[in-house]
Amino acid sequence: MSSLLLVNKPFHVLSQFTDSEGRITLAKYVNETGYYPAGRLDYDSEGLLILTNDGALQARIADPKHKLPKHYWVQVEGQLKDSDLIPLREGLMLNDGKTRPAQAQIITHPPVWERMPPIRERANQPTTWIELIIKEGRNRQVRRMTAAIGHPTLRLIRHKIGPWSLKDMQPGESRKEKVHLPTPSAQVRKQTKRAAHPKRQTKRQAR
Repeated sequence: MSSLLLVNKPFHVLSQFTDSEGRITLAKYVNETGYYPAGRLDYDSEGLLILTNDGALQARIADPKHKLPKHYWVQVEGQLKDSDLIPLREGLMLNDGKTRPAQAQIITHPPVWERMPPIRERANQPTTWIELIIKEGRNRQVRRMTAAIGHPTLRLIRHKIGPWSLKDMQPGESRKEKVHLPTPSAQVRKQTKRAAHPKRQTKRQAR
């Protein structure tokens, strides 16, 4: 049975256990051994990071081809209208190609913790919270997407990946969950059985 460690990564923490520059890493918050991140979350982003002790599961979660939806709460500069989100929903062109259509909606302030340090807010400059759901994992993709529509990201929190969510975890907290996946040996047995018992040809097929 595979095990997941769900971590609420704080702001300005690296999604790794060591750093040559002396920055804060996961080692400050994760005492479990044998767990490695399945995917990443930027240094200046917060929220859900999944670690696992199973290499196959790690690859499966991180691989974009499995298209696990990633849910983000994003605070952006400016006052948005629903029509401003249309390019996100349709897909927009970035410097590394067009994004897949995302789900995007304006939301009220989500139930999140205070960030330390807080974001820099300008006087008389409103901000807007949106929820963005994507199935890609490009470098700093969400930030580039909001910048492309003229509303830079001020704060970015990932609160859900596929079926796993933060729930009530606070920054730096974690919890374990068990995952049941087909074992490679079971898959190999299935393939071997098919090879050993091929479908019989009909007389018409044999001609």
